[in-house]
Amino acid sequence: MDSSEHMQLIYIILAAAFATFLTRIGGYVMITQMKRIPPRMEAALNSVPAAVLSTLVAPAFVRGGFDVAAAMLVAFAVGLRVSSLWMLAIGWLVVMTIRYLTV
Repeated sequence: MDSSEHMQLIYIILAAAFATFLTRIGGYVMITQMKRIPPRMEAALNSVPAAVLSTLVAPAFVRGGFDVAAAMLVAFAVGLRVSSLWMLAIGWLVVMTIRYLTV
């Protein structure tokens, strides 16, 4: 990689960092300037955690194989009834059991 390509890569990284900073600070400034948050915006902000969680879980569920998908389904069902620690432990137990039995 010559020096012009190296500098171009640095500029791209700096531009991406600056754009990320602007979007984050822009949201903060916009919210702090409001006297009250409109109901539609509040609904959108309340849906962010579910959207982030699904973007993290969906690829593993689809591409992780049968053992991972089964463990996620069991962990979801168990998570409706018990604490997060038990949900994690039971999901781990399911995936390890399936992997042990299919070897």
